[in-house]
Amino acid sequence: MYKNSSVIAVLAFAVAVGTLQMTVVVPLLPGLGRQLHVSSTTVSWALTAGLLSGAVSIPLLSRLGDMYGRRTMSLVALGLLVVGSVLSAVAGTLPLLIAGRVLQGVAAPLLPLAMGLVRQVVPAHRLPSAIGVLSATIGVGSGGGMILAGLLNGEHRPVFWTLAGLGVLSFVLVAALVRETPAGGSGRPDLAGAALISVWLVCLLLAVSKGAAWGWTSPLTLGLFAAAVAVAAVWVVTARRAASPLIEIPMLLHRGTVGATVASFLLGFALFAAITTVSAVAQGSLGASVLQVGIYLLPTTVLMLVVSVLAGPLMRRFAAATLVAGGSALVTAAALWLTVSRSSGADLYGAATLLGLGIGLGYAALGTMAVEHVEPAKTAAAGGVNALVRIVGSSVAGAVGAVVLAGGGAGWTFGVAAVAALLAALFAAVHGNLSRKEPA
Repeated sequence: MYKNSSVIAVLAFAVAVGTLQMTVVVPLLPGLGRQLHVSSTTVSWALTAGLLSGAVSIPLLSRLGDMYGRRTMSLVALGLLVVGSVLSAVAGTLPLLIAGRVLQGVAAPLLPLAMGLVRQVVPAHRLPSAIGVLSATIGVGSGGGMILAGLLNGEHRPVFWTLAGLGVLSFVLVAALVRETPAGGSGRPDLAGAALISVWLVCLLLAVSKGAAWGWTSPLTLGLFAAAVAVAAVWVVTARRAASPLIEIPMLLHRGTVGATVASFLLGFALFAAITTVSAVAQGSLGASVLQVGIYLLPTTVLMLVVSVLAGPLMRRFAAATLVAGGSALVTAAALWLTVSRSSGADLYGAATLLGLGIGLGYAALGTMAVEHVEPAKTAAAGGVNALVRIVGSSVAGAVGAVVLAGGGAGWTFGVAAVAALLAALFAAVHGNLSRKEPA
């Protein structure tokens, strides 16, 4: 019992550290833009690059974990997190910082890798609780990144050195305390698929983030959009023909998962659009420090954790789709609040409370919603797709949010987040109705 608990604790710590890198840069963006003498849309790539790297790494490292061992791949992810953090800490230019952030983003697969590891060491009756603890650490890491940046006065070098130290500690703990049975996977990783996904996402996000500056009808912008479509089409064709594709295309459109897939993308978008804009508003019109930004978002952090832990009993009483729809509705309310009123700290605290309740509820139930209507053999594939589209949605939010914020103000950005969350609620509700009418 003690050994199992220590393994869960070590893996939960690793997941929290891996999640920190996703949000720690959010309150740093305004200061980084000034220090590096770049625009807000350009510096947003310090956030987008890490999210984009995570989107590609989740299916790739999960597949490599099946082949070579999840413990091994967890150590690889943590090692790259450390290297990326050191590179980001010493970076004096945006390209070098982005390179470091790409390496940090490889830590995103730590959650699915950890879930695979606990399945080997935790008895079946304790597995739901163990997975709940691991999932809850996403909330700790997401909000903890904001707090960490604030405690270190919003200076990116101390922040990234601290993240490097936490990564080293986590690497040592996993190496010393986590064991697994030999991996039994075969085949080879779909490196071509990983490359194609990276190319079309970069083309898409670069066109979105720079379209306003270059001109939406300029040859360069239109060329990037066309390239994104063309490369995505090639990826779909090759993925359908590959023996072991990085992402199973049919799973994206599977009637048992499509509602969860779309809702996950939209909720990921809404969360990052909201928190990045809260950071900009707090540091801009309210004159808040980076630490105060973290405190404004503290209700979101705490409630994401609390609601994630309590979601298990709720899912025994309500359908997962119902909880996702309810959580999305709360996120919609939070974004609408800030669309209408954001002139005081009370507005930010109130909206952050609704945001934490909604995201905590929605994220906790999305995992179940994604896999409950597929055959057992497809559970891992469905869960991987769900995690992937959530981070892709966050990546798109980083690019779109920067453009909308620069061009139309915070109200428009919160409005876009509200629309995304409302659509997530509608897709979840429709998914739930279809699931009740037609068994998988």
